[in-house]
Amino acid sequence: MNTALTIAGSDSCGGAGIQADIKTMTALGIYAMSAVTALTAQNTMRVAAISEVSPEFLKMQLDCVFTDIFPDAVKIGMVSSASLIGTIADCLKFYNAGNIVVDPVMISTSGSTLISENAAEVLAERIFPLAELVTPNIPEAELISGKKIYSVDDMADAAAIIGRKYGCSVLVKGGHSKGCADDILWCANKTVQFHGERICNSNTHGTGCTLSSAIACGLAKGMTLEKSISEAKQYLTNALSAMLNIGKGNGPLNHCWNIKGSES
Repeated sequence: MNTALTIAGSDSCGGAGIQADIKTMTALGIYAMSAVTALTAQNTMRVAAISEVSPEFLKMQLDCVFTDIFPDAVKIGMVSSASLIGTIADCLKFYNAGNIVVDPVMISTSGSTLISENAAEVLAERIFPLAELVTPNIPEAELISGKKIYSVDDMADAAAIIGRKYGCSVLVKGGHSKGCADDILWCANKTVQFHGERICNSNTHGTGCTLSSAIACGLAKGMTLEKSISEAKQYLTNALSAMLNIGKGNGPLNHCWNIKGSES
């Protein structure tokens, strides 16, 4: 059985973070493991509190995973401090981890900054060069590239700027665009556009976590990057189309839409 590791924060309401990652990986037939970077007290309406783990404890989690069940792919989500980012980078390099997908969680859906400027710089400098793929949304791509994005061409330019600077493939996600929901991949000086169907569903909590985890699943199975992205987008579309309606705020997706008995 193929395996994958998620390195991310915990979401107590189960819609994003390691909970979304584990659900996604399980639904796609991957054995999921996790290293928790932070605990959160949150629901679909608000984040009440965040408690980071120590770098020492994060390293212990990573060592335990890599020395026993070596992951075929690694997904990295919310990491908000430079010290934790450094710990992750050191461990990934030490164990020569591959198929790393980074969801650079920097800006919330509402536009709030979720990471300090120093930590964002460390994430880009130390983690991006290790990654097979980085998956920023439009606001994050603007922040990382320094380029404003108004069109699909701008998305492609921003992806190229990031990819060339850090030596990784980049998927700029179009969910924040006012028009189409297409994503743009920059890989090895080539640009590929992935059509995205815009689903009329206000419950979108955890979409970024879900997509990046699904891509990591494809890589863990030995798929090409393009096929991994294509299949992950279809999985996400179906999870949104299931129209799960849970919670009083921005609710989660139905990650298990493809499992019998999980209908909303």
